[in-house]
Amino acid sequence: MIPFFVQIKCQLGKSYEVAAQLADREIASEIYSTAGNFDLLVKFYVERDVDIGHFVNEKVQVIPGIQDTHTIITFKAF
Repeated sequence: MIPFFVQIKCQLGKSYEVAAQLADREIASEIYSTAGNFDLLVKFYVERDVDIGHFVNEKVQVIPGIQDTHTIITFKAF
């Protein structure tokens, strides 16, 4: 499994709705509310053969209330 994170900026007043929809779809490993430029930080895992760009486009960005996303791909450092 490959882990990656997505920072999500929500439309005003929609953060909790977006977080609930992510939880209901059971596609996220962890969901955090954050302060700053983005409202949510979400950790996902996908199989090695899954394209992360397609996953974010087809499973995450289609959720109503999401205004913007920023995907962070991590690498094993040690």
